[in-house]
Order: sequence, then C-alpha cells, then structure tokens
Amino acid sequence: MSAGKEYTKKELKEYISDYTAVTVPINVTFDGKQKILSMPQVERILRASRIIAITDCQCRARVKRCDAPVDVCLSIDDEAKEKVRNGDGKKVTLTEALAALKRSYEAGLVHVAYANRGDRKLIYICSCCSCCCYSFAAMQKFGFNDAVMSSEMVAVQDDNLCNDCGDCADRCHFKARMIKGDHLIFEREKCSGCGLCVTSCPSRAISLVSR
Repeated sequence: MSAGKEYTKKELKEYISDYTAVTVPINVTFDGKQKILSMPQVERILRASRIIAITDCQCRARVKRCDAPVDVCLSIDDEAKEKVRNGDGKKVTLTEALAALKRSYEAGLVHVAYANRGDRKLIYICSCCSCCCYSFAAMQKFGFNDAVMSSEMVAVQDDNLCNDCGDCADRCHFKARMIKGDHLIFEREKCSGCGLCVTSCPSRAISLVSR
C-alpha cells in the first residue's frame, strides 16, 4: 500500500483537544481522553446501543501505511444516525458489527472509544493501528502521552509458560513487549490492556487482570 498524507503536530494537537472519554452506563468506566477497550467490553457497549453504523477508518484511508481493514470503525446511537443520514456510514446489525470487530481484532487492531470533549456520550468505537491512527501517532511521535488512556485491565505473564517466541511482541502497538537477544521483555507500565497479546500467545502464558 502506498503511503498517504502524514499528520502534522498541529493537526494532532487539535484532534486530541476535540475528544474526550465518558462513563458508559454498562459498568465500563472511562477516565481521560480516549480509552483502550478489550473485546468483551466493546461487545457490551454494542449490545446496549440503539443503532450502529459502520464507517471507513479515516486515519488508514488518509495515511495508508498498512493493509489493515478500513471498513471497521463503528458509530453508535445519535452519531450513527447522523452518519447514515449523510451517507458516511451504513446501518448494521449487532451481528454485522461484531463480525467487523472480530475481523479487525484478528488483524491486530486496538479498539478505542471516543466522545466529543464536553459531552459524556460515547460516539465512536474505532479499530486503531499505531502506524496510521492519529491518537497513537500523537502519543508515539510527539510525546502526547495522554492521547490514549490505558484500560482498567493490564496483562500479566507466567514466565514458566512463556517460550520467548515473540508473537505477542509482534502484536503490541505500545512497545510493552520486545524481544531482546533470545528473551521476551515485558514492560508492564507500557501495557494498554487491549488484550491482543493474550490471543496471540501460543503457550497461553498471558492473561488480563484488573489494573
């Protein structure tokens, strides 16, 4: 895939200032700006939504630095109605939305919830990558460390089961897992709690626990 237009520092700062996170009334609490979500959390949010619309990821459509799925971002409720009315999204069933999430999860994307700043209502659940998405770029390229807030979950590892294969490191967007020499190094403080490492571990050495 040919590269597209990269984000500037000014653009990223403006985007980050436009969005915040909210408390969702399904026992999922958000604190800060964007919130990393695990797959079960995303499913609970969608099941509680009145309407869901699927849209293209504007970040990957713009930057074009990977071949991850584009048509996997989800709008819910009033935002979904607006997207469908404007022709920017397609109304989908819960089954279709969950299928899109499964496809994005298998592609190694991280689910992130967005809400407009000053509004407590969740509007988007996006499937993000560190090579294209603006919030990750803001954090990794320009040091906006609060651009993406970690989930209330964190990974733990059973070193007796880990075989240092590195599969989890390949899936980690936050550089919490790296192979150094012949050994896997896990830096817990960098873990977002997204859970991608859990499903990629062939020896089942990783699990998520409450942070």
